Amino acid sequence: MKARMKWLPVAAVVAGVFAAVPSAGWAVDKKVTEPEIRYQAGSSPLVGQEMHQNINPKAPPMTKAEFDKARQIYFERCAGCHGVLRKGATGKPLTPDITLERGTEILKTFIKYGSPAGMPNWGTSGDLTDDEVDLMARYVQQEPPTPPEFGMAQMKDTWKVIVPPEKRPKKKMNDWDISNIFSVTLRDTGEIALIDGASKKIINVVKTGYAVHISRTSGSGRYLYVIGRDAKINLIDLWMETPDNVAEIRVGLEARSVETSKDKKYQDQLAIAGSYWPPQYTIMKGDTLEPLKIVGTRGMTVGTQEFHPEPRVASIVGAHDKPQFIVNVKETGKILLVDYRDLKNLKTTEIEAARFLHDGGWDASKRYFLVAANESNKIAVVDSKEDKLAALVDVGRIPHPGRGANFVDPKHGPVWATGHLGDETIALIGTDPAKHSKNAWKVVRSLKAQGGGNLFIKTHPKSSNLWVDTPLNPDPKIAQSVAVFDIKNLDKPFQVLPIGEWAGVGDGAKRITQPEYNKAGDEVWFSVWSAKNQESAIVIVDDKTRKLKAVIKDPRIVTPTGKFNIYNTQHDVY
Repeated sequence: MKARMKWLPVAAVVAGVFAAVPSAGWAVDKKVTEPEIRYQAGSSPLVGQEMHQNINPKAPPMTKAEFDKARQIYFERCAGCHGVLRKGATGKPLTPDITLERGTEILKTFIKYGSPAGMPNWGTSGDLTDDEVDLMARYVQQEPPTPPEFGMAQMKDTWKVIVPPEKRPKKKMNDWDISNIFSVTLRDTGEIALIDGASKKIINVVKTGYAVHISRTSGSGRYLYVIGRDAKINLIDLWMETPDNVAEIRVGLEARSVETSKDKKYQDQLAIAGSYWPPQYTIMKGDTLEPLKIVGTRGMTVGTQEFHPEPRVASIVGAHDKPQFIVNVKETGKILLVDYRDLKNLKTTEIEAARFLHDGGWDASKRYFLVAANESNKIAVVDSKEDKLAALVDVGRIPHPGRGANFVDPKHGPVWATGHLGDETIALIGTDPAKHSKNAWKVVRSLKAQGGGNLFIKTHPKSSNLWVDTPLNPDPKIAQSVAVFDIKNLDKPFQVLPIGEWAGVGDGAKRITQPEYNKAGDEVWFSVWSAKNQESAIVIVDDKTRKLKAVIKDPRIVTPTGKFNIYNTQHDVY
């Protein structure tokens, strides 16, 4: 959802109207920045799905054509914040018991002018016409349409084994150093580009699901798993002469996460994927993607103990030293430790953390997993050895670490770092309770970077640099550049590198996102992300000199976003 924040005086009046109505938590209690709005919004793949709709006789009348148009607008602009069932997620609930009480005219005002609590000013920004504002005010008073479920039968209908395991290579059939290949998401074309880290040549462009969210490597490093936001998973065999798809499946209608069994006894045996809709996760055979077990995540929320019908699986990581998946359930705030040794008698440890769990990564020892509860402004720390919550750490506004960054602070010892969407700070959290107990699970240092809108932060064990992007910042100069800190002297001001300018791609947004190291740790790769009809690129920087090293341009490099080095992903190096 694109939102241009033009706060008008009337917005305060609108906010006052809703603050005066005491139900459903609509009162204004915060001011939300434009980077936050840019992040929360976005089209849902459910926009094209057939849904069941009940007629509400108390709601304003709508024709079928009006309803269908409003449903499309809702899933393109609103579902990410308010939820598929409108029960509320990071946005407020919009169910008929609330919206009918407000009435069409108040809803129209709220939709048109927005509020400092985070509602974009859809009308005055020009994103919606007055007729569309009226349409949406009537739509949210209707019963929410219900998307179809997606169970084992539906999954098996989509499951394809393109090359059976027995027909795949018995040894690596190409000359590429597959451990230094980068899997680059080409967001808007529904593809990934496999790029050789040495020659910088494109090895293959592989058809995948829409807007691949992440790439994950199997425990052995042979297989690459990618998942699109449309919940399609592609399994790519890197041993083939030209690495390509060998299996695929859809595990739902919308998704974000996939992972593989990393324990040495189970390498390449299992894969797991989490869905946004339906809210569930699926465990599959690692070499074919055959679905084996589906587990729902609907349940009670942490704290309020209220039932939530739509708790989305946000991220999953696999432990390296035990047969365990760590599954993060966004809306309920629960972290599930799933022991995958016996799928018939599945053992799960449920940890109460904080609501709105999103993404995270391991500390350097790979004992502790740190995950952002983004709208709660906290980092949850899980002790994977003891299978319990080690801490909840208060940080800045909407932490978004990606996997985070591990390094040794000169004053405070080992730390894990996260940036934020809602402010310019970088939080450094102590991660060594054995030797630095006074600093463990505390923010020991807060750095200030260029501004809000950070998505990824990155360093490498062989590097003394800390790289921070800001692709969602509204200032083009900030969005088109990165900040880099000297880890050995964190009191020193950060340096700004003009990555977008170095790309030399002409007009376009040129948002710079996701720094990713090569296997050796001496290069940092950046995506230069412009629109689908504009030129994009990959910019490679020498980590030691911070100088431009190479630019990868190719007509096939369209809307590049995430990049995942095979070795670093396989071993969780960050």
